[in-house]
Amino acid sequence: MTAHHRSTWSALPALAATLLSTTAGAHSASDAYLTLTEQPAMKTAGARQTVVHAQWDIALRDLDFVLKLDDNGDGNIVWAELRKHQQAIAAYAYANLMFSADGGSCRIAPTRQMVDDHADGAYASLMFDVTCPGAPARLTLDYRLFFAIDPSHRAIVVFRSGDNVATSVVSPDKARIELPLQGNQNMVNR
Repeated sequence: MTAHHRSTWSALPALAATLLSTTAGAHSASDAYLTLTEQPAMKTAGARQTVVHAQWDIALRDLDFVLKLDDNGDGNIVWAELRKHQQAIAAYAYANLMFSADGGSCRIAPTRQMVDDHADGAYASLMFDVTCPGAPARLTLDYRLFFAIDPSHRAIVVFRSGDNVATSVVSPDKARIELPLQGNQNMVNR
C-alpha cells in the first residue's frame, strides 16, 4: 500500500473548507481496503478476549452512489456534507460486515472516522475494534458491502498477526474469509 494522507473528521475548521472531489461521470473500479491487526489476547474482568484492530477504507464515490453524500449535487463532497452523513456512512458500512470466531459472534466497536486519500480519490476510513470472547483459533469475516448493487466491487483484506501478514480479495462469490489467529496464516476464502 502507498502512503496515505489522513485527516480526522474532527479536524480544524480550516480543514473543513477543503473540498473532496468526486468525479461525476468518471468510472473506476469499486474497491475498498480492510486492514486487520490481531492484538495479543487479553484478560478483561477475569475473562479472556481477542481483539483485532481494523481500518476500513471505502471510496467516497461508491458511498455517494448509495447514500447521496453530495447534498447540493455540484460534483464535490465538502467537509460539511461528509460530517452530516457520518452516522449514515457508519450504519451502512457496519450493516454489511460481520465477524465471528469459532462459531460465536464477535462485537464491532467503532472508534473513529477519517478521510484517507488514495491514488484514485478520497476514501472514508472507518477505524474499529473487533472483540471476540476467549482465544479462538479462527476469525471469520463475512463481507457484503455494495455486493447487492455492484457485483464488481472487491475488498482487499490485509491481515496482520504478529510478524505474519496475509492478503486476500473478497468478492460476491467469495464473501467469507477465515483468518487464522495466533500466528497461523493460511487465509481461506469461501
